[in-house]
Amino acid sequence: MSVADVKKSAQERMTKSLETLRADLAKVRTGRAHTGILDHVTVDYYGNPTPINQVANLTLVDARTIGVQPFEKKMAAAIEKAIRDADLGLNPAAQGDVIRVPTPPLTEERRKEMVKLVKSEAEDAKIAVRNIRRDANESLKKLVKDKAISEDDERRAIDDVQKVTDKFIADVDKMVVEKEKEVLTV
Repeated sequence: MSVADVKKSAQERMTKSLETLRADLAKVRTGRAHTGILDHVTVDYYGNPTPINQVANLTLVDARTIGVQPFEKKMAAAIEKAIRDADLGLNPAAQGDVIRVPTPPLTEERRKEMVKLVKSEAEDAKIAVRNIRRDANESLKKLVKDKAISEDDERRAIDDVQKVTDKFIADVDKMVVEKEKEVLTV
């Protein structure tokens, strides 16, 4: 393993941590409707738990309402039950072929809870990035011990890994600020 391999591996892992944070933040419900809220809802489709987006078409009717159009009409009741049972605080209502899912506005208290959740997710992502930095630094120390690189090369590589770490931490902070603003906007 070379210095370039260590740095590349660290950067790839940090990118994955950032993507995980982005996915986790997408699940945090703001006052507006978005189809991502229903991503982890599963419907009992002929005995098999199936993601809702595989049994219905999800659309935004307006800023506060999600429209769910089942591919099969007889699945409407099962989809409605799955959304209600998903413990998302949503109350779907069937209107003909379409199930309308209004998202209730968030209370001030709930918004503050959401901000705490966002900050907690961000801290987890920062810890993951720092752990990746630690692993990369340990790999570099091992390369010096095995006499594969010099101590000067190790110091430069550790500095480079730190710069990459700082960049990813700044990206995490920026994502949190954007999500906080989104959650607190009424």
